[in-house]
Amino acid sequence: MAEQGATVAWARRASWRERLAQLPWWAIATVALGLLMLHLILSDPNYRDTFLFLGQGVKVTLRIALGAYALAIVLGLFIGLARTSKNPLIYNTATFYVQNVRGIPMIVLMLYVAYVGVPQAVKALQALGAWGLTWAGDGPLAGLFTGMAQANIRNLSLEMRAIIALAMGYAAFEAEVFRAGIESIGKGQMEAALSLGMNYWQAMRLIILPQAVRRILPPLGNDLVAIIKDSSLVTVLAVRDVTQLARLRKASTFRSLETYNILVALYLSMTLSLSALVRYIERKWRIP
Repeated sequence: MAEQGATVAWARRASWRERLAQLPWWAIATVALGLLMLHLILSDPNYRDTFLFLGQGVKVTLRIALGAYALAIVLGLFIGLARTSKNPLIYNTATFYVQNVRGIPMIVLMLYVAYVGVPQAVKALQALGAWGLTWAGDGPLAGLFTGMAQANIRNLSLEMRAIIALAMGYAAFEAEVFRAGIESIGKGQMEAALSLGMNYWQAMRLIILPQAVRRILPPLGNDLVAIIKDSSLVTVLAVRDVTQLARLRKASTFRSLETYNILVALYLSMTLSLSALVRYIERKWRIP
């Protein structure tokens, strides 16, 4: 009986050890740190004032990140389709864009687009509008060409330029994600769709893309989290996102500890929330 009791006690201890080992300790530690930060915000005036100041930039950060992500998805889809094209001109143009843009650091791309790309595009638009006015005269397109000729770089804020730059950078990555998803679908499905009388675009829209999107949802979700983090680079353009406000707060108060603790907590709350949402969608769609 004594040996049996000792065996049962040992089995119970082993069971508890297994349960403890299976607990998500990283999540418990993250929640504990979050509760500690909440306590500091509620009890310490310096933390509370810093949180209220930086909180104003969260809306700007989300607006930039989500706007750039939506634009990158649209651009990436078309570039990804071009990367699967059998037309040499279309394929090589898309490949040139993907290979070169992916080789440029995001911060350099942001500076280039904001201070070189966008101004030059506006000048080209103005020139096209001026040429169109000489060609259209008083015709129905005169109003359109007049608006193009009167385009002004000042009408494009630095925030909008940051969105364009992030979108252009991430479009190159999304294009490869879409290309991989499309090519993962068996060629027989496209051939079957074409044999049923569908054209290429109908087959792609109704047959190929719905399956491809389901497979590439995890990397698309990861890129959404990544673009939230990379949106902090807009601080080089003096856009008043949460990172720029943290720099201003630190410069005016010299309280580095409170400022950067709050900054890290805000970014973690955004990225972990989006990661949880992505995992929920993956489970709902039963994506392996």
